[in-house]
Amino acid sequence: MHRYRSHTCGELRAPDVGTDVRLSGWLHNRRNLGGILFIDLRDHHGIVQLVVRPEQAEVHDRLSSLSKESVVRVDGKVSERGADNVNPELPTGEIEVEVGEVEVLGASEQIPFTINADDGVNEEKRLEYRFLDLRRERMHRNIVLRSQVIAKIREKMVAQGFNELATPILSATSPEGARDFLVPSRLHAGKFYALPQAPQQFKQLLMIAGFDRYFQIAPCFRDEDARADRSPGEFYQLDMEMSFVEQEDVFGVIEKVMTDLFQELGGGRECTSPFPRVPFREAMLKYGTDKPDLRAQLELVDVSDIFKDSGFKAFAGKHVRALSVPDTADQPRRFFDQMGEFAVEQGAKGLAWVRVGEDRTLTGPIAKFLDENDVSQLLTALKAEPGTAVFFGAGEFDEVSKVMGPVRVEAAKRAGHFEEGVFRFCWIVDFPMFEKDEETGAVQFSHNPFSMPQGGLEALQTQDPLDVLAWQYDIVCNGVELSSGAIRNHEPEIMFKAFGIAGYSEEDVEREFGGMLRAFRFGAPPHGGIAPGIDRIVMLLADEPNIRETIAFPLNGNAQDLLMGAPSEVDEARLRELHLSVRKPKL
Repeated sequence: MHRYRSHTCGELRAPDVGTDVRLSGWLHNRRNLGGILFIDLRDHHGIVQLVVRPEQAEVHDRLSSLSKESVVRVDGKVSERGADNVNPELPTGEIEVEVGEVEVLGASEQIPFTINADDGVNEEKRLEYRFLDLRRERMHRNIVLRSQVIAKIREKMVAQGFNELATPILSATSPEGARDFLVPSRLHAGKFYALPQAPQQFKQLLMIAGFDRYFQIAPCFRDEDARADRSPGEFYQLDMEMSFVEQEDVFGVIEKVMTDLFQELGGGRECTSPFPRVPFREAMLKYGTDKPDLRAQLELVDVSDIFKDSGFKAFAGKHVRALSVPDTADQPRRFFDQMGEFAVEQGAKGLAWVRVGEDRTLTGPIAKFLDENDVSQLLTALKAEPGTAVFFGAGEFDEVSKVMGPVRVEAAKRAGHFEEGVFRFCWIVDFPMFEKDEETGAVQFSHNPFSMPQGGLEALQTQDPLDVLAWQYDIVCNGVELSSGAIRNHEPEIMFKAFGIAGYSEEDVEREFGGMLRAFRFGAPPHGGIAPGIDRIVMLLADEPNIRETIAFPLNGNAQDLLMGAPSEVDEARLRELHLSVRKPKL
């Protein structure tokens, strides 16, 4: 028999009754009932119940005295549980193992929090003892799911003719929109490598090198703050690029991968197919965001024209959007008050509303300010039937979007117009190439600077920069942006013009992107790609609200590794070797 196990803890079943077995695992739980000791033994594969009789005094004493989470090897015989003792929640619930011998392989100290139940321990403690946290069923399941996601992605990309190729980790800085992590060079004093924010330039260079279809599960590094759907420090993405393609070719590849992935690993939840294409400006108008949650079956409507010359001064001359929520006749006043409170949490001063009665008259706080013409136009524009509630946001376009976007989703959830247990994907397309900096008014890139403008060089030469659209796109699922992508600019003349509009001189472009430009001058194919985030894919499939629950060893919200103690100080000798000195900020 094998030194440690003949079977795993999760594989024994009724046909194994009478078999002599050897098992190894962790003491998950223990119960002493009338002198009979019941132990749940756990390994990666599952849990099995052990039984120790009082007459087996040595084994009984040994297992009674061990701390939970100690690692043991046991020898015993599989027996059938009585009908009253079958546990239908366990795959091994029809059997138990009568223990005859035990060996302690690794004793445990007193554990700082419970493994076999969620005891509400704070995240800092969980991250400090992450190796224990990962023993919990939910966390263990999430990390296994992550492995399955990556394996299936590889399988599906290779099946579509993609080659998995690696790109450098040590490289030069690149304007990806976040801060670089810098690595000092020992051999080149005063110079630094940068960890890649994304393999953007290298994957384009691979297309120029003639590899046609590339992908990798790429590590990316960005020195940015944490939030629920973004891990500080590092993340992983399905990075891919294709040659001789247009936007729809990229969509075809990724839709197949995502649809198959979410259908196979989504636990039977319905998945959108095909993915709708939503222009950026339409998304902002209808949903208040470029990351719309399409499970919410409500849309915002621009009603600014109705109130342009209205006597209702609070709306007159402002951008006004309305949200029509049907079937709210039975909603109490508290529903409207709670929606108002929610809007205030999003930054609004309040939330105006009316209710459509059976006779199509309006009631509510602002109803008395709306004349007959306002009401008629409003009901027509919103197609509002009796029993409908209408919420309003007024102000500047962006501030209305910021408030009414979340209000749309919250109202849908509260009023029963929200789909649960589904994955609703969409493509956001036709992003503006440029935008104005809110502080300086300068024109800058709104997305990836390496994107091809729609209309090419002519558009850059003849259109207002803020009217130029780019071949850029995002893939969104359930309100979570999984990735941005683009058809790339592969022509030096267009690149110089686009960067010139954003304030870069030709010398700047040559200095910052000399390698890319040199490659473009030697015959570059049209190409495009995208890079869906692995962490966010797993977060959606696992139905986790925080991305750190999908990563084995994440940094905390302050970008610290509490388990390994990073970041850490470096001794003076190492600093001298790297030609560095440390200047700490004054407190």
